[in-house]
Amino acid sequence: MAKSLEIRFLFPLVLFLVVLLCVDGKRFNNNGHKMRKGRWEGKLKMNFYHKSCPKAEEIVNEIVSKKVAENPSLAPKLLRVHYHDCFVRGCDASLLLDSVAGKAVSEKEARPNLSLSGFEIIDEIKSILEKRCPKTVSCADILTLAARDAVSYEFERPLWNVFTGRVDGRVSLATEAARDLPSAGANFTTLQKLFAESDLDVVDLVALSGAHTIGIAHCGVFGRRLLNFTGKGDTDPSLNPSYASFLKSECSDKSLRFNSSAVVGMDPTGPLTFDSGYFVSLLKNKGLFTSDAALLTDPYAAHIASVFQNSETFLDQFGRSMVKMSSIKVLTLGDQGGEIRRNCRLVN
Repeated sequence: MAKSLEIRFLFPLVLFLVVLLCVDGKRFNNNGHKMRKGRWEGKLKMNFYHKSCPKAEEIVNEIVSKKVAENPSLAPKLLRVHYHDCFVRGCDASLLLDSVAGKAVSEKEARPNLSLSGFEIIDEIKSILEKRCPKTVSCADILTLAARDAVSYEFERPLWNVFTGRVDGRVSLATEAARDLPSAGANFTTLQKLFAESDLDVVDLVALSGAHTIGIAHCGVFGRRLLNFTGKGDTDPSLNPSYASFLKSECSDKSLRFNSSAVVGMDPTGPLTFDSGYFVSLLKNKGLFTSDAALLTDPYAAHIASVFQNSETFLDQFGRSMVKMSSIKVLTLGDQGGEIRRNCRLVN
């Protein structure tokens, strides 16, 4: 009898470790990078500016840490800007460009990007670095470093390595942002396709969705799930009923139907702490967006989400996935169409 109980106790533990190895170990080498040559290897590297601008990363960290200490909501804002930049034309800071009269509308003015903020922090860092090291540090690298440092601030240590050496793109089109950015209303098939186009797999998709553990969302973004999911004035049946009631109490009917300033935290366990709370909530059907709930419609993705309820496992994989995401279609010195902008909002 005792032996039977011992076996029943050990089986879940063994199963968890097997899953952990499948998600966490088999696919990566000891440095935490995908064991497959490709997009970034040989192009980006650690401490790229150690000779040309030795204090560059320190300056980024000092400014970002000060700003996040004063306003913790800046962390999800900078992370979101980085996400939205990388999924359109790669991580080339094209999102930072302003529209120019007489030319095509820039990414920044695409509908999915209208609620983004934090650009002024990148401007401030760029201004200081241009005085210290003119025409040296790219806006793309500044944004990548700033996103990492903003999320890492609460941990008092960097959560992942940032490989640098990017240059900035010269093209920014709102039409491409509308086409390429993953939507909050996307189903799993669409999400998987968009991520695969950027060489990101299902593990990356689930891990990077975990960024929703911090930050807020406007009520209108998820209003359809609550008020008119199938066009019949109904609520998405996959949404936890108590959570749906909570969201309706936080958002008026008007704010759910139209764009407004009303917001809620994306993670009901707390919108300012970067942890596995998103996955704990998700497995209780408390994912805020349709794209969150979509992860549970695929058995493998749902299984990964279950494993990521362990904060340490999630944070480790999130860092790996961020390294992959921040290398999407990077431009480096010598690549056509790239430059080191003097002003992140304008091409030279």
